[in-house]
Amino acid sequence: MNKFFVFNFFSKQRVIVSSSLVGCSLLLTACAGTSGLSWSSLSPFNWFGSSLNVSEQGLGEINKQTDMAKSVIERGLEGKYHLRSGMEMQNGKLVSIIQGMKDNQVKLEFYGLLNGKVNRIDVLDEGIKTVWGTEVGTSFSRLYDKAFGVCQRSQDFTVQPAVICIAPQSQHVSYVFTGTWDGPEELLPSDDVLKNWKILRIIWKS
Repeated sequence: MNKFFVFNFFSKQRVIVSSSLVGCSLLLTACAGTSGLSWSSLSPFNWFGSSLNVSEQGLGEINKQTDMAKSVIERGLEGKYHLRSGMEMQNGKLVSIIQGMKDNQVKLEFYGLLNGKVNRIDVLDEGIKTVWGTEVGTSFSRLYDKAFGVCQRSQDFTVQPAVICIAPQSQHVSYVFTGTWDGPEELLPSDDVLKNWKILRIIWKS
């Protein structure tokens, strides 16, 4: 239904633009002289933003039904990332890992059993948001009043200290926060300390 709507919407735009070109060339002259106007921003494909958003279902079209295969994930990422793959042992099981790279930096990580389906996605790319507007760099205080019941300390990440919190909108999405903390490793920092911590990565799990 959405594709049908967009197709028809674009068709109307083409008619309007064509009419403007024939009937009133002054319109283009006025628009071209508008300060700060970016013609690329007028492209219909930019009106809707990136389709790579994190939601309860996954990342864009990549979800728990997606095969852990580079070719499949590359299509789901619209060719925007260079992919590399590897494997590791987790809890006695062989897990496949596919990383999405940009500028030689890891921006995305996909996890799943070998020859299985995607069951976890880690987002480190600052350019990807959740459907709720959250992104890497969002502060703790924008999302939570208290950490109790939704957050816990985590030693699973290279960057420390780290706290992982369940997203208010979905049990499938979590946020990893990091910041300044001089207390014991096993303790959860106070809410007053956490309020200035920032999201380091966004995690989706099936």
